[in-house]
Amino acid sequence: MSEIRMTGEIRTDYDCEAAGLPAERWGEAVFKIGDEELVLEVSVEESVIVAIMAGEEAVWKGTLEGLKKLLKGEIAGR
Repeated sequence: MSEIRMTGEIRTDYDCEAAGLPAERWGEAVFKIGDEELVLEVSVEESVIVAIMAGEEAVWKGTLEGLKKLLKGEIAGR
């Protein structure tokens, strides 16, 4: 069996929760809003890589450290 390198968890306001979802290399959460999708993907293969997608055109992908800098306003988005 493969090594569990991260776990995922998702919660909603309907008191629904899925916790402890195991992953060896990557995981993603997909939220559907009408015809739109909002996707958060995390990869732990070598370094931690995060991808955020809002539809097909709006995508940000980088390291976890880069995401932290983006959220703190230390770097600009693309």
